[in-house]
Amino acid sequence: MAEFTMELNDEQKEVRDWLHGFAADVIRPAAAEWDEREETPWPVIQEAAKVGIYSLDFYAQQYFDPTGLGIPMAMEELFWGDAGIALSIVGTGLAAVGVLANGTEEQIGTWIPQMYGDASDVKVAAFCSSEPDAGSDVASMRTRAVYDEAKDEWVINGTKTWATNGGIANVHVVVAVVDAELGSKGHASFIIPPGTEGLSQGQKFKKHGIRASHTAEVILDNVRVPGSCLLGGKEKLDERLARAREKARQGGERVKNAAMATFEASRPAVGAMAVGTARAAYEVALDYAKTREQFGRPIIDNQGVAFQLADMRTSIDAARLLVWRASWMAVNGKPFTAAEGSMSKLFASETAKKVTAQAVQILGGNGYTREYPVERMHRDAAIYTIFEGTSEIQRLVIARTLSGMTIR
Repeated sequence: MAEFTMELNDEQKEVRDWLHGFAADVIRPAAAEWDEREETPWPVIQEAAKVGIYSLDFYAQQYFDPTGLGIPMAMEELFWGDAGIALSIVGTGLAAVGVLANGTEEQIGTWIPQMYGDASDVKVAAFCSSEPDAGSDVASMRTRAVYDEAKDEWVINGTKTWATNGGIANVHVVVAVVDAELGSKGHASFIIPPGTEGLSQGQKFKKHGIRASHTAEVILDNVRVPGSCLLGGKEKLDERLARAREKARQGGERVKNAAMATFEASRPAVGAMAVGTARAAYEVALDYAKTREQFGRPIIDNQGVAFQLADMRTSIDAARLLVWRASWMAVNGKPFTAAEGSMSKLFASETAKKVTAQAVQILGGNGYTREYPVERMHRDAAIYTIFEGTSEIQRLVIARTLSGMTIR
């Protein structure tokens, strides 16, 4: 087990500087254009693939960093560049991690390469979980997967929403209900191969922020996939469902808490994204305050501005420390006895919203225009308090964990 540290080692610093250079030289110059176009920035993804950032190997190296700091460091730097483009680059990782965590070696070897493609022909993947009536309430999921034993096929019907890369992905990973009585424990994940009949893109969302990232509905109409597309395989699923039924008979609350722990471990990565956006807005505001003059002096000479900047930097550093702590705990198997994963996501996402709003205020009228990037950063920051569990859900998780009570 690695000791917790607030200092990156030499290798991590080298990776951080490499990512920062890519974010500064490639992502940032393209940010405004792709935000306006509201399209997937394929040329930028291709550049990321050429240098090795858009690849499973890169994210696997960061994911298995024993200090736990690889992923949050990478997310912060890429999202410092631009949130929309960064999400287009890392969005495939959601589906890839789903296969890595639940798939067999054969499934991993078969499908993950098809998710990324290569530098000359990049592909993307989509992880499809949320539904129109089942966002935070995963127990209300309606997408169903029914096993056709005679053909060894699964038949999937339902509608997914808020899917990053939904409909344009080469490979979709879809979560569906296989046993409705078990709630979230009765879910399973399926690979939907390229060109599968019955899968189509529904509404593409025109969003307030992260507009360079494609977000859409995915409609599944009698989609048939081979039994080999069930992640982990049928035998493993049957064993898991049997255990879940037994645990449900012994006490349903334990089942629900075990499922919640899975979500807890992924939330610090979103917190790191928020830290990156907040840091970017703070740096723009700081530079502006030191060069913008009013009444014959830089506006940072006024306490009203200087104190805001002091608070912004303090909140950003505090958010990063919470993210790093939770990330280290997750990779080293430390239990989140106080919902530290949700704490990090909650504080970092709220910090991003607040800091970007303060940055707009410091720039005044200029901050309200698209001539300056803080306007875009402020729009982008709004998503962090919504996806991967809203701030309200994070507070609920934290309160339940601390109290041991079923707070509603």
